[in-house]
Amino acid sequence: MSFPAHLPDFASVASPSWSSDRDETLRCIHIRQETHDVKTFVLAADAPRTFRYRPGQFITLELEIAGQKINRCYTLSSTPTRPDVVSITVKRVPGGAVSNWLHDHLRVGMALGVMGPSGDFSCFPPTAKQYLLMSGGSGVTPLMSMARALHDLGSDADVVFVHCARTPADVLFAEELVLMARNMPKFRVAIVCEQHTAGSSYAGHLGRMDAARLAHIAPDFMQRDVYTCGPAPFMGAVRTLLEQAGFDMARYRQESFSFEETVAPAAVATEPDHAAPGGAVLHTITLKKTAQSFSCAEDQTILQAAFAAGVRLPSSCSSGACGTCKSQSLSGKVQMQHAGGIRQREIDQGWMLPCCSKPLSDVALDR
Repeated sequence: MSFPAHLPDFASVASPSWSSDRDETLRCIHIRQETHDVKTFVLAADAPRTFRYRPGQFITLELEIAGQKINRCYTLSSTPTRPDVVSITVKRVPGGAVSNWLHDHLRVGMALGVMGPSGDFSCFPPTAKQYLLMSGGSGVTPLMSMARALHDLGSDADVVFVHCARTPADVLFAEELVLMARNMPKFRVAIVCEQHTAGSSYAGHLGRMDAARLAHIAPDFMQRDVYTCGPAPFMGAVRTLLEQAGFDMARYRQESFSFEETVAPAAVATEPDHAAPGGAVLHTITLKKTAQSFSCAEDQTILQAAFAAGVRLPSSCSSGACGTCKSQSLSGKVQMQHAGGIRQREIDQGWMLPCCSKPLSDVALDR
């Protein structure tokens, strides 16, 4: 029996670990339609590779769309307990450049530039015996990765998995979650939909998540470690609900990646001379290609200073995670504290991330 050329050699033994410093591309080997506006893309390396990561981490796609280089972070919905492939589950965002390109143009056999995995949002290694996983919409992906890993490892952790969606037609991974609950005696699933879908047989919770509903689903939620991911309003509502209940927020974790729109970083105000408030030294940042320059204090990032000066630089996460703002430094020194959005060899070649770099001298960028 022969397999398509784009499939990895699953029979190979002791495959080396995949590294974005060495293996810069992954190939799409399968596409699965999850709902009317959500697809899962399964990715594999051309040569046999073992994917090692913590459930809940993300990868960064490096794409060229309409002649423009764009980076986007997507949480892995796959689990490292199935290490030959990884997958991302992507919701189509109206007007979103990357999500629409993936839905409309990515085909089996196509290669994608990839960095990562990165990120700290994970319940692994498990440190608690009771978990409450709460997701909204496509924010289910990192929590699904964690749940799949717990299931595959035969964990006896006590888990309540609450997934919230607009309608029953928007619920992701419902059948798989039910299967997990059958296989794991301490794994319970609750689906909450804001409204019904005409003709649907759904008979679960209807309405928005509130304190009364959460207490009904998980009466002991105050004793659980909480992990949540979803749209910002959803996570804000969950956080407020827990705070008002007196929950120990040291046991609360949240994650959200929504890079379809550029997010302006909070800018630190500076004065138009060579002394910033508080006595911090100002340096000059020069963009060679656009012949623009602006001042940046040593206690603010170059991206913050650019926004404060009305200078647009490409950016998304503003935390050094996605690599969207990656720029080559022509001169000068910076202090950079990134979160995985740049490779060490790129740093060695003079590349930097303005969103997490503070100047130690005047700096010139190839922009």
